[in-house]
Amino acid sequence: MSTETLVRELRADLADGGLHGSFLVRDLASGQELGIDPDRVFPIASLVKVPLAAVTLERIRRGELDGATQVEVEPGGVTTPGPIGLTRFRHPARVAVDDLVYLSTSLSDGAAADVLFELTPPAEVTRVLDDWGVPGIAVRHLMRDLIDTPAERFESGDVDLAHALAIGAATAGQGHRLAQLDVTRANSASARALLDLLQALWTPSKIDPAVAAGVRELMGLNVLRHRLTPDFATDASKWSSKTGTLLNLRHEAGVVEHADGRAFGVVALTESRVPAVLQPEAEVLMSRVARALRDHLRAAGKPVGRGISGA
Repeated sequence: MSTETLVRELRADLADGGLHGSFLVRDLASGQELGIDPDRVFPIASLVKVPLAAVTLERIRRGELDGATQVEVEPGGVTTPGPIGLTRFRHPARVAVDDLVYLSTSLSDGAAADVLFELTPPAEVTRVLDDWGVPGIAVRHLMRDLIDTPAERFESGDVDLAHALAIGAATAGQGHRLAQLDVTRANSASARALLDLLQALWTPSKIDPAVAAGVRELMGLNVLRHRLTPDFATDASKWSSKTGTLLNLRHEAGVVEHADGRAFGVVALTESRVPAVLQPEAEVLMSRVARALRDHLRAAGKPVGRGISGA
């Protein structure tokens, strides 16, 4: 099957499944890549915790922070389904900075991430990324802003109404009445920008090798493995990733390392047009699309270009 035919069929599958998607897969050694709308910008939800971890570890390396320092963490007190870790704690806790990085990245603990943001504000995370030569990731706000949406204001049986609002309030220019879903106000990035960060973490770059190794380890310990993991983790491959979820957004970014030495960065950013909280079919579909792109790229014997946006 030609690349153009594959992308056209996958785009149709996404539309039939009620998804808009931005996907990019890249061979980290050769730079060959294949994608679907890889430059479309999305609010990235918890994917922002990867650059936060990287910059925090960099500041520890420089001696600006001490990873052993214990920080007083106020209880998150969240009772709605979804958030985990300190975000659901009912009582104050003292946690070392190193452990906050683990909780934030590997468990996707929003309260832990916000403590790290108090130490390194969003604007500083963006500045360091730019210094590393990884532009295009806008870090603007704290994680607690993601748990202040209409979903938290509806009774549990009516949360689908919040998803209907999320779908219906978008504008053609990717603005949104909800700040968390507006790409000009939210933490935002394209699949390409996120894959550039993965490339910098997995191959030699301006990021210190020890810092990069630390982030790779944290992503390898990711406990949320319901989305792309089934299609990328095998006995002969290692899948390291981070997920992001907010209302009708479902994302994942990671790297699959094969026993033959090849490694592929994979980024899948999606938004659903179906007003439902639980959508296992959407998870399966986005994973299948990402896997099909990786399989095609892996099998290709020649460069396939810099992503396809209009096939």
